Amino acid sequence: MTHRPYGIEHPYATSADQRVPVHPAIQQDFSIGAVVTSDGDPQVELHYTPDGQETQIIPLAPYSPSAADAAALAGGDGHLASAQAAQLESDGAWSVTIPGLRAGQSARYRIVATQGSESAETAEFVVSPTQWVADAEEPRGKLTINGGHAHDRLVPGSVEWQSNADGLLKVRFALRLEDAEHVVGFGERYDHVDQRGHTLDAVVFEQYKSQGEHHRTYMPMPFAHVIGGTGWGFHVETLRRSWYDVGASTATKLFVEVALGGSQSEELNVRIMDGSAQTVLSAFLDTAGRPEQMPEWIFELWASGNEWNTQQIVMDRMDAHRDLDIPVGVIVIEAWSDEEGITIWRDAEYSVNSDGSAHAFEDFTFNREGAWPDPKAMIDELHSRGIKVILWQIPLQKTSHDLGDSVPQDSQVLTDGRAMVEAGLAVREADGTPYHNRGWWFPQALMADLSTQEGRDWWTEKRRYLVEGFDIDGFKTDGGEHAWGWDLQYGDGRRGDEGNNLYPVHYARAFGDLLRSAGKAPVTFSRSGFTGSQAHGLFWAGDENSTWQAFRNSVVAGITAGSCGILYWGWDLAGFSGPVPDSELYIRATGASVFMPIMQYHSEFNHHQRPLRDRTPWYVASSNETPEVVEQFRYLAKLREALVPYIKEQADASVETDVPLLRGLFFDYPLDVRIWEHDTQYLFGDAFLVNPVLEAGAGTQPVATYLPEGTWVDVFTGDEHEGGQVVSRTYTLLEVPVFAKVAQWPTLRGVFGL
Repeated sequence: MTHRPYGIEHPYATSADQRVPVHPAIQQDFSIGAVVTSDGDPQVELHYTPDGQETQIIPLAPYSPSAADAAALAGGDGHLASAQAAQLESDGAWSVTIPGLRAGQSARYRIVATQGSESAETAEFVVSPTQWVADAEEPRGKLTINGGHAHDRLVPGSVEWQSNADGLLKVRFALRLEDAEHVVGFGERYDHVDQRGHTLDAVVFEQYKSQGEHHRTYMPMPFAHVIGGTGWGFHVETLRRSWYDVGASTATKLFVEVALGGSQSEELNVRIMDGSAQTVLSAFLDTAGRPEQMPEWIFELWASGNEWNTQQIVMDRMDAHRDLDIPVGVIVIEAWSDEEGITIWRDAEYSVNSDGSAHAFEDFTFNREGAWPDPKAMIDELHSRGIKVILWQIPLQKTSHDLGDSVPQDSQVLTDGRAMVEAGLAVREADGTPYHNRGWWFPQALMADLSTQEGRDWWTEKRRYLVEGFDIDGFKTDGGEHAWGWDLQYGDGRRGDEGNNLYPVHYARAFGDLLRSAGKAPVTFSRSGFTGSQAHGLFWAGDENSTWQAFRNSVVAGITAGSCGILYWGWDLAGFSGPVPDSELYIRATGASVFMPIMQYHSEFNHHQRPLRDRTPWYVASSNETPEVVEQFRYLAKLREALVPYIKEQADASVETDVPLLRGLFFDYPLDVRIWEHDTQYLFGDAFLVNPVLEAGAGTQPVATYLPEGTWVDVFTGDEHEGGQVVSRTYTLLEVPVFAKVAQWPTLRGVFGL
């Protein structure tokens, strides 16, 4: 029998064995749940003792999860959908609702299950009600603005503290908004560029697809710009979860609510920065850290597919690029390993290191009949063609919990797991036992503790031979959102309430440091992050369907991520999940991606079922019976290749100036009110204004582009237009609504054949 007051700690759903709400307010009814494993029909009772009263024995009733919780796990089809659906299964679930407690009253409780002569009971738990108290009445808490100075943005009297018998749980306050102000940021956001009129939160979470619909993100940040008027921004200096009401309930107020540590005395500082978007971002990056210059090759086309899981498939795909004259600069090989510890090539022959120490390049031989008969020769051949090689990673170590009897106990994966636990280098539960992943991807796996240098070095040392021996060029640092639990324990002394959001920052840092130590550029490719991720590698927008709506949401994600200092950003062009996109969506997405920092295509694992779901241009062409797609893609890929020197130059300038490479128009034209009617337009470096085609039919229907002040040149026709107006025309599939500033046009026109 299990009862956990906090449950599995899914941030958007409850589990059957938890208390709901975890922290009930004064006089608020709450439920207590348990899951009982039994072959029969047990009797389940709550032994409940409020302060000053006799123990009450209250029966629990069978329980079914709510529809809202099921919706929280929505993700459509795909290889993770069934795992999500199973996450909140509630066989054997029981629950009871309890009347709310009075102010100052606590209650102790335990749950007892009986069947025949057998019984089981939980530990004893305590619950006390919460209340919100105005700042003047709650001297234990301290909220400071800019380290202690008064600021007229803080609404007087708005500061309140939530507490229970144990300590302070949250603080909330309001910042003043003017009528003309727009609020942009909060990390990578898929739903809106301007969050005014909306509510959101900041917690790292793996939302499998439909991020915009569900208002969730892999990469939140408690930072935002306020555009309009004189301009300002704010950074809530916390690693814990926070919530925002951006003029949704009261039009002139931005309400902020922040989780605290639960002690009797808590402090929180908020930095308010005045000035332009560039000034505000620079001030934020002083704290968060800055991107560094990356090699030019990262701006070439990236190619990958989850089902490219043999040397033959990889080389077939790269041979096709060569034979079709489609330039490619980077291949991401995802399914290269045994997918247990993610350190060893599948089918490699080696001796187990019984102490869990790292292998060397010389320790492996390769089966000529295996999946990877000679990976070193493959990598050397790809390098000779100018193609860099990225290998996939996840910070989890499979265990006997999920492998069962499929591998022997003396296998390398289980040996490594035991060594990691014995060395104290796995994330731990509050009681010191190893944490086993509660999420739906690699469930029950151990999670590497990357919060300390020792933990990072131990984990990455096992991958060093891939860099120094096989000469791979970077890592796709996938995942990073698997830490669920406010009281998890990290080696740096942090609890989960602070360490969980920070985890993906440590993760990318660890692999970047490994690459640096081997003389390589720190090229990591991550989907999750938080404040501090700016300084650690490249990012993509995560898992999405091949739909026009997902295309739009991904453009919004790029603009918002850029506003928070994420420089090297991309997405799976035209989506990676579900059936192959139609040709119009595919080419429009490819055209837009030419004018984004990272350009890549990728496809989801589909168990090698037919039809395939590769996003290679020739397969999209074949699937849709549109052979012209290959030529169209080739043209756009070569246009991208011609733009690489410009992109590299502009990215380097972004590192120096803190002006994002991909940025919303509000960075350069903050007082132009018309830009908010065209909020998916963006600037790409100093020369280009880009208006991605986000709807079908642009070949026959005019596309409207708003041009701010100045003189602009249509890069595909050479026509000049004065700013301050909307210009419209139809665009062929080989054209993208892109306009260059007239001053930069002479040095760029040759790229477009004009």
